[in-house]
Amino acid sequence: MPITTQAYRPTLNAGQVYLRLAGSDAPLKAIGNVSALDLEISEDEKTLTDYTQPGGGQWASVSRITGINAKMTLHDLDPDNLARAVYGTTNAVTGASVTGEAHTAHPGGLIRLAHPGPAEVTVTSDPAGTTYVAGADYEVRPEGILILDGAIADGTAILVDYTHAGYNAIEALAGGSAVYELSFGGLNEANSNSPVVLDIFRLKIGAATNLSMLGDDFAALEVTGKVLLDPTKTGAGVSKYFKMQMV
Repeated sequence: MPITTQAYRPTLNAGQVYLRLAGSDAPLKAIGNVSALDLEISEDEKTLTDYTQPGGGQWASVSRITGINAKMTLHDLDPDNLARAVYGTTNAVTGASVTGEAHTAHPGGLIRLAHPGPAEVTVTSDPAGTTYVAGADYEVRPEGILILDGAIADGTAILVDYTHAGYNAIEALAGGSAVYELSFGGLNEANSNSPVVLDIFRLKIGAATNLSMLGDDFAALEVTGKVLLDPTKTGAGVSKYFKMQMV
């Protein structure tokens, strides 16, 4: 069937971004709600002035592409997205019971427990075994327990028993920058929801330029990356960098 070129094509895309390690046979996985995906193409232009006549002008011009950068704004700060953005690793920790976690108490000070979200908390002195009262001697918080001005004297050695649910631990700067394959599958809402597909063959994602952890709006994760050459793409007219398909 012949293809009819559409001259009028306003564009307002909505869709999903997928990633996987470049060169792997792992499935492409969606990375959640992405509000911006931009490609920035840098160009170096060299010109030769026309010196043969007054007034100048250009005798010749050569332009070369010097790089392609990708920028994304992510709104799902899940463990995988965070780990990629901080050159980190992620580890799933199974929920468990903790017995006898040792700390030193200081009234007005927070004791940061080894695991977040403690429940069924019991605090006792070590070695006397005095059991302290929640709400009077200490307060349970998501990050640990806060020692109140109660029966726990400054410098008291305590033992904490508690349970915690499973969670993900992200260790920043414990991994490294990786090269990914990116696919975008979208619909052009300004053109009768016609499909638009973008494939970036090799994308080296850099560290996040902004990681919002506290504020009065939804958090966003802004990352950039460099589009690299893919030597496996060969043939006349075949891009080694990225490809777009538009219906």
